[in-house]
Parts: sequence; C-alpha cells; structure tokens
Amino acid sequence: MEKGVEHLISARKSMRVNLEKSKDIGLSLEKARPRLVEISQRLPSLEAAIRPIRADQDALGAVVGHINRAVVPAAAVLKVFDAIHGLENSLSDPESDLPGYFGVLKRLKEALKFLGENCDMAIQWLADIVEYLEDHNVADDKFISSLKEALTTLKELHRGEDWSCLDGGLLEAALDRLENEFRRLLTENSVPLPMSTPDLPGEQACIAPSLLPVAVIKKLQSILGRLVANNRLEKCVSIYVEVRSSNVRESLQALNLDYLEISVSEFNDVQSIEGHIANWGKHLEFAVKHLLEAEYKLCNDVFDRFGLDVWMGCFAKIASQASILAFIQFGKTVTESKKDPIKMLKLLDIFASLNKLRLDFNRLFGGAACAEIQRLTRDLIKRVIDGASELFWELQVQVELQRQIPPPPDGGVPKLIIFITDYCNKLLGDDYKPMLTQVLVIERSWKREIFQERLLFDELLNIMRAVQLNLETWSKGYKDDTLSYVFLMNNHWHLYKDLKGTKLGILLGDSWLREHEQYKEYYSAVFLRESWAKLPALLSREGLILFSGGRATARDLVKKRLKAFNEAFDDMYKKQSNWIMLDKELREKTCQLIIQAIVPVYRSYMQNYGPLVEQEGSSKYAKYTVQSLEKMLNSLFVPKATRQGSFKVRVPSGKFNNSVADQNQTAIVK
Repeated sequence: MEKGVEHLISARKSMRVNLEKSKDIGLSLEKARPRLVEISQRLPSLEAAIRPIRADQDALGAVVGHINRAVVPAAAVLKVFDAIHGLENSLSDPESDLPGYFGVLKRLKEALKFLGENCDMAIQWLADIVEYLEDHNVADDKFISSLKEALTTLKELHRGEDWSCLDGGLLEAALDRLENEFRRLLTENSVPLPMSTPDLPGEQACIAPSLLPVAVIKKLQSILGRLVANNRLEKCVSIYVEVRSSNVRESLQALNLDYLEISVSEFNDVQSIEGHIANWGKHLEFAVKHLLEAEYKLCNDVFDRFGLDVWMGCFAKIASQASILAFIQFGKTVTESKKDPIKMLKLLDIFASLNKLRLDFNRLFGGAACAEIQRLTRDLIKRVIDGASELFWELQVQVELQRQIPPPPDGGVPKLIIFITDYCNKLLGDDYKPMLTQVLVIERSWKREIFQERLLFDELLNIMRAVQLNLETWSKGYKDDTLSYVFLMNNHWHLYKDLKGTKLGILLGDSWLREHEQYKEYYSAVFLRESWAKLPALLSREGLILFSGGRATARDLVKKRLKAFNEAFDDMYKKQSNWIMLDKELREKTCQLIIQAIVPVYRSYMQNYGPLVEQEGSSKYAKYTVQSLEKMLNSLFVPKATRQGSFKVRVPSGKFNNSVADQNQTAIVK
C-alpha cells in the first residue's frame, strides 16, 4: 500500500516536470516563430540564388567566358574612375595656384575622355552577359531586370556628347570653382575711383577708372581659355558684363545722374532743366570718352582671341547697362518738351555734344552688336535736327504774332526786343552759328534741297524787319503821344547801342545802326518839345515891369504864373514818374536836357520875382527850390526791377504751346 502511494507521488512529480518542460518548449517555439517567418520569406530568393547550381552545366560553363571578357574593360574603367576621384584631393585653390589648378584640370579631362571612349566596350560585353543570362535562365528575373535598368542608364550617359556626368560631377564642380575665380579677379580689380563733376573737359581724364593690370588680364584670358573649351563662354560673358557694367555705374554715381530719368510731365519748359542739359553734354562726353572707351579697350584685350562678335557683343551689353541708353532717352525727352525759342538753343547744345562725339560713337558703337544704340542715336539726332530747324523757320512768325499784344505801359523796351536781339546774336555767335548752319544743311539735304549760308542771314534780317514793324505798331497803341516818343526813344537807342559792334549789328550794317541813332535823336527832340519844353512859357515876364503903384499887380501875376507852372510840373512829373528808360546813358542825357530846359528859366524867374511871393508862404507859390527841382528831374525814368524771361509764345495753329512771361512786361535794367 505504501509502495503504491510512493509510485503515485513519483508519477505526479514526473508529470509535473514534463509539464514544465512542455511549457518551456512552447515558449521557445513562440520565440522562434519570427525567425521561422523570416526563413520562409527568404526561401524564394535562396531558391533563385541556387538556381544557377541547378542550371544546365553547359550554360554555367559558357557564362564564365562571357564574364571574363567583360571584366577586363570594366575593370579598366573602374580603375580610371577611382583615379579621377583621387584627383579631387589634388585640386588646389585657383586663387593661390592657378597653373597647378590648370594641370589637375587637364588630367581630369583626359581621364574623363578615356572613360567616355572605353565605356563603349565595357557596355557591349555587359550587354552580352545580360542577354545570355536572360536567354539561358541562369539568373533570377528580378536580378536581370535590375541589370537592364543599370545598363540602359549607362548607355544613355554614353550616347550624350557631355561625358561630365561619368565622373560624378567632379569636372563640373572644378569648372564652377574656375568661374568663381574669374568673377573674383574681375570684382577685386574693378574698383571705381572717387569722382566729382569736372568743371573743365580737360580735367576729366584724371578721374577715369584705371584699366585692369596686365597680369590680371593674362589670368582672365587663361581662365577663359579653359572655360570656353568646356562650353562656358556664355556664362563667362554674363559674369564679365555683370561686374564691369556695375563698375561703370558706380563710377557715374558721383555725377548724380538722377535727372536722366526725368519725364516730360515733370517740367514746364526747357528753361527749368537748362542746368541738366548743360550737365548732360559734359557727363555724356565723360561716359563715352573715358568710361566706355576704357571698357571697349578692355573687352578687346580680354576677349579678342574669341572673335570680334564675342568682344563687341560683350561691350554692347556693358554700354547698354551702363546708362548710355538713359543718356539717349534724356535727349529724346528734351525734344518732346513744349516748344519755346530757348528750346532751339538747347537742341543745338545737344546736337553740338553729339556732333563732338560723332567719331567716338561710330567707332565704339559701329558694330552689329550695338544696332539698338545706333538706332536710338539716329532717332535722337533726327528729332534734334527737325525740332531745331522747325523752331528757327517759325521764329519770324512768332515775332509777328506778338504785334497784337499791347505795348508796355511804361514806355520801356519790350522783352521781345531784348530777347530777339540777344537771341539772334547768339545764333550768329561762334557757339551756335556753326551748329545751326550744320543743322539747316542736314535738314535741307533730307528734302533734297541745297542750303546756302545766305539763307540764314536773310532769315535773321527778316526777323529784324518784323521787329521794326512791331515797334511801329506798338508806338501807335499809346493814347499819350509823349509816351510813344519815350517808347520810340528807348527802342531805337536799344537797337543802336546794344547791337553796335555785335555779330547782328555787323550783319545789319552801319547805315542801319546810324538810322536808329538818328531816330532816337529825333524822338528825343520831339519828346522834349511836346512836354517839358512847354513849361518855361508858363513863367512869362510879360507885365511884370515894376513901377510905382504896380507892385501888387506884379505879385498877383507872379502868383498866378507860379501856380500854373507848379500844377503843370506836378502833373507832368507824376505822369512821367511811371515811365522808364532802360539805358543809363539815355536816361541821364534826357534828364539833363529837361533840366537845361527848365531849371535855368526857373532859377532866373525865382531870383527876380521870388521875393514878391516869399511872404505868402514858400510852400504855396515858391513850392520848389532850384535844388529840389533839379533833384526831382534827375529821378525820372529810373526803371523798376521786373521779372525776366522770354516773350510769350502765341499759338496760331497748335505749333507752339509754351507760354512764358507776358511780352508787355519791360525787361530789367542791365
């Protein structure tokens, strides 16, 4: 019984141990499940890997020969490829060792060329292997598909003319660094000098930026040779234009060229931008003769070996980006401004500047690359010539149109007279006559007509005849004849004195000048006779012989005549105080004639008969002393300062649309 119990206890322990072992085995199996799944997943690939072992023995033997034939060229290509990447560490900094950099670059290109030439053989053998593997089912389909994709990519790279991708982009990176060195050399050696507006043309040369040093130019040429050989000419030109045009613009900044951007709507007439036009000529000459001349030479030095079209095209881009087009546009803006006689002078100034630079323009911008600059320049010249000649031929009409305007109320010289005489003198002067003649010659040649210098002189004479007719018409516009005499005195004297010895005076002739001098003398005598010369008669001595018992009668006559004289003098002085004589010599001479006509008679009269009225109060009858009378007469005809400007331009048919100060304002005294 006891043994049976012991057997049961022993069996229970054994079962418990077995249960524990079963549990441990279960846990182990659970842990092994992922590995079993992984093995299950890898079985297909393992099956594919051992497929060649199961393949036909003849097929396996033949593939060895194919592989051996492809290995030799492929190994050579891989060896060169490894050598190429070995050169990467040999690439020096082009800034510190440019010749060494060129040497490595040369070896890199040679290696790349070898790659391109020998890849073909390796590709052919590799293609044979892939075809054999596929035909004899030696390798897995997925593996063969992957080989085909790689082979296709390799064939596409090889078929292209650019083999640079075969080296993993190493050559392109090396060329990029060479481009950066090209830019650095240009930038660091393209420093504009500090500049200011030159007062004299001769001073401009000393402030032009210097050219690049010879050593720098040689480096640029060497770098260009390598880059152009690798189809990077366009990029090099782009860098060069960017750096050098920026340098020119910086060189011009000190000249304050903001005015070049002005539009027609921003100013009323050319007089308001007269200073800009004067600076325009100086600045354009500086830009062309110094800055662009230097760029023209430098482009030739740097790019000459690559052909005329290359360096001229490069220069054309620099010129276009360096304000030359803005200079031309400003000139065009002036031609589009409102018509005004002053505008013709400014157009002649522009023509003179362009004519002075004509040879420079033809040489610098004469190539096909500068066709746009040529077109715009020709258009500007045509606009200038058409505008200046049109204004000149219409000037006489404009003078005639002023005839309908009332004369100046003070009897002075109208602005028109002063303006036209000064204007015609300028046209005949050394500054404008050659330019005006050349403009008119060109303008007539466009019409297939011949221009003779006499036409210019005849037109100016016609203008002066129109001026004389204006004077005659204006003189008849005064209600007071005495004022008309003052007006004619002023203007005939102005025409004589201001034109004597001038270009216009010489053209008009001595007889013409003497005629106006005589007219002045004539109207001076008429003026005196019809005004101040009438006053002495009021101080008559008739009936003033003193005798016993007649003193009271004499006193009454003296009072009456002094009163009449004072009233006439006051009226005449008050009226003529508003009249003027511009010329100091004419004014002083006229005042002296008046004084000579009045003062001696007044002095004698007061000496003889003044005592008769002195007790009546000096302010009533003896109103003026001789000194005060003389002082008042000397103060006559002094001009008052008025605005200056040209005459008002009429608008008969829409030709002129600019209005300046009114003509009937008298010009300020000189």
